Amino acid sequence: MRNPKATKFVAKLTEMKKLKFPYPAIALSIFLILISWNSVLSQNKAEPPIGILIDNLFYITEVMVTDVASPPAAARFYAYATLGAHLAWNKTNNLRTEDLCLFESSNLENPSYEDAIGENLSPHFIATYSMLEVGKKIMPSGFLLEEKQIALKKDFTRSKWINKKDLNANVSFAEDIAAEVLKIANEDGYSSLSTLTRYTPKKNEGHWYPTPPAYMAAIEPEWRTLKTFFLQDLKSFKPAPPAPFSLEEGSPFKKQLFEVIEVTSQLSDEQNLIANFWDCNPFMVSFSGHMAIGMKKISPGGHWVGITGIASQKADLPWKETIYIHTLISMALHDAFVSCWEEKYDSDRIRPETAIQKYVDQTWRPLLQTPPFPEYTSGHSVVSTTSAMILTDFFGEDFDFIDDSEVYFGLPERAFKSFNQAAEEAAISRLYGGIHFRDAIEEGVKQGKLIGKEILQKTGSKKSIAVGN
Repeated sequence: MRNPKATKFVAKLTEMKKLKFPYPAIALSIFLILISWNSVLSQNKAEPPIGILIDNLFYITEVMVTDVASPPAAARFYAYATLGAHLAWNKTNNLRTEDLCLFESSNLENPSYEDAIGENLSPHFIATYSMLEVGKKIMPSGFLLEEKQIALKKDFTRSKWINKKDLNANVSFAEDIAAEVLKIANEDGYSSLSTLTRYTPKKNEGHWYPTPPAYMAAIEPEWRTLKTFFLQDLKSFKPAPPAPFSLEEGSPFKKQLFEVIEVTSQLSDEQNLIANFWDCNPFMVSFSGHMAIGMKKISPGGHWVGITGIASQKADLPWKETIYIHTLISMALHDAFVSCWEEKYDSDRIRPETAIQKYVDQTWRPLLQTPPFPEYTSGHSVVSTTSAMILTDFFGEDFDFIDDSEVYFGLPERAFKSFNQAAEEAAISRLYGGIHFRDAIEEGVKQGKLIGKEILQKTGSKKSIAVGN
């Protein structure tokens, strides 16, 4: 759109030339400076802050907490919701086969692209609204996001980022994008999980059995059947087998069993804090008399999505890169959980709490509440390592940050010098908490590295995009 002031200036410049104005070059320079400055002002006014996207993604997290979404289910919800934002941004900016299109590097089919360029379309609004729309349709309590969509429309029209007359067109386009993503989600096998054979705990020694206080049934035993975004053959990412169950003196399993007892009996204040900071157990239950009270907890995936938002804002990433890295992390979390859950139900190993109470000390209790699924490998070790690898590639080795992801849930913030440091702390926290044996942690880290390496090979390094190297 032509600036009226600039138009008048051009007319004045033409008049000067006719009058043989002695300094036309100076006048032309002033004109170019004014045009450039006006362009900058216009862009600044038109660019909504990236915090809008990050805040609305956290609203999706809140719904997951309300629904008590399991860790793998939460990762799936994040993946499709952010994929809605990613597809919306690419479609409204005509980005098709360049390196920031995750449809090109994943197992997903490329969606059909139609020209969607026009002054009446806001990629910022459409990306955020699409993300909320997918979340609204894919989560049990997703209807709670409708009020966030209403607030988003008000924010964009009130701030003049969208003209009111163009709002319906933007909403309609965003809903079309969400519908495309939901078609993909409907074909990933999730809807068939309830039709598969139910898991029954094995009665022989060394296998998983429901743990106190709620003795919940095993969560997502057939999650391995879901389609992945990047991984082709889950067997390629299998960890080494766990230490065989044995109570013989000197056996690797018995050594690990007593290591859990020893470590948890002498935790420092810092180790106690670390264990609680990375707990991320949405199934935590507290009892008051005969009443069970669910405790609000973020999932492991939600914690790393939060870290991704913190890093994006610290690095002052523009919308395109912020959407990209959130989508990549979310898709990677989904794949990492599918891989980890396959191993969990293949090895089906007993939890420390069950083993220690049955064979050593009936009064022993872990610091953290044991999650309701088999022990090997440690999910947090797998997904934290994968996430840290991808974020390190994107933001750099020594990217320090303050993690305040858990402040909302009543825990203090923690400072980290790198993503790898955070992932290492998340992994060892499972030993401090008394919910994992050491080999589940160490092999989980190796499993996460294999997954992270595979995803980075398929998507390529994005470090130069993020930090400008």
